[in-house]
Amino acid sequence: MKTFVHRGQMTKVVFGSGTRSRIPEEADALGCRRVLILCTPGQAGQAVEVHDVLGTAAVGTFTEAAPHTPVEVTEKAVAYAGTVGADSVLAIGGGSTIGLGKAIALRTGLPQLALPTTYAGSEMTPILGETEGRRKTTRRLPEVLPKTVVYDVDLTFTFPAAASVVSGINAMAHAVEALYAQDRDPLAFLMAGEALESLIRSLPVVVQRPDDGEARADALYGAWLAGTCLGTVGMALHHKVCHVLGGTFGLPHAETHTVVLPHVVAYNAPAAPEAMARIARALSAADAAKGLFDFAGRLGAPRALRDLGMPESGIEQAAELIVRDGYWNPRPVERTAVRALLARAWAGQPPCTSSGGGHPPTESAVHHSTTMGARHA
Repeated sequence: MKTFVHRGQMTKVVFGSGTRSRIPEEADALGCRRVLILCTPGQAGQAVEVHDVLGTAAVGTFTEAAPHTPVEVTEKAVAYAGTVGADSVLAIGGGSTIGLGKAIALRTGLPQLALPTTYAGSEMTPILGETEGRRKTTRRLPEVLPKTVVYDVDLTFTFPAAASVVSGINAMAHAVEALYAQDRDPLAFLMAGEALESLIRSLPVVVQRPDDGEARADALYGAWLAGTCLGTVGMALHHKVCHVLGGTFGLPHAETHTVVLPHVVAYNAPAAPEAMARIARALSAADAAKGLFDFAGRLGAPRALRDLGMPESGIEQAAELIVRDGYWNPRPVERTAVRALLARAWAGQPPCTSSGGGHPPTESAVHHSTTMGARHA
């Protein structure tokens, strides 16, 4: 008999082609009359287009969204929102912009809409990660979940193939951890498996034919499912590792997830056989971790942290931070084993798929934090 608790979500999703034309209608449905548009500097052109679509309902554009949601940028955006009298925000882009929208919502209570242009999945989660100084903190806060998400497949055609790959593998990481999360449930398991199959099927086609509409739609569909999984269940070691690396060393978000994922899957394999079998089946591979490593390699994705700018001297510091206030994980998180994992990821070596070494997985060995755990990460 299955025993579980399922947590639903309250986000309206509009998915299709040309759906950005519905933004005025969706904003109006939320009672939003003075919308502040958010984007990164590189997406200012798309923001202009959306501003035109909104017409007089758009009161300004803030173009300084940055990776890892720096607090100083958020404070600047909040001040600007007050200056223009915004009653809502619309985030255009990926995790950087959507994270900024969440941070503004947390501080002001303004409702938010999201128009994703990547496969990050942040738009479907109540998770906010913020960076202050060189420390990144992550919290799960229901009040930061966007009210409406508009997926327009057409906006992903300009997303470069290389960036699409790492963004897509980032989405796969959300699905992977949903398969073995502490609070996993049957629906999340089904969605995660479907997300993996959609992304594994579509990303190679996106690389070969970036303008293939079916592949782009399939990838965006998989990203939506993966983000929904992340929003309904907790996270584990993989996300802890990536949050530490991103916040401490300023590493690029999606690329870091891409490099780390096979190594954490190998680490957790002895403790999560059902999840490993599902991942391997989606990849048509004999081994989940090696299959993920090879998949990234075939698509030309980065596979070494040193290539992302992480210094070798940072391995010790990262290992210490990862085991401190750790997220729940199916296998005990030990500093020596984590350091070895990081060393292989830093060097770009294949994941260690041997189940030997370390403690055997036990329920009593899982770790909780008083401030950040599976429910908060």
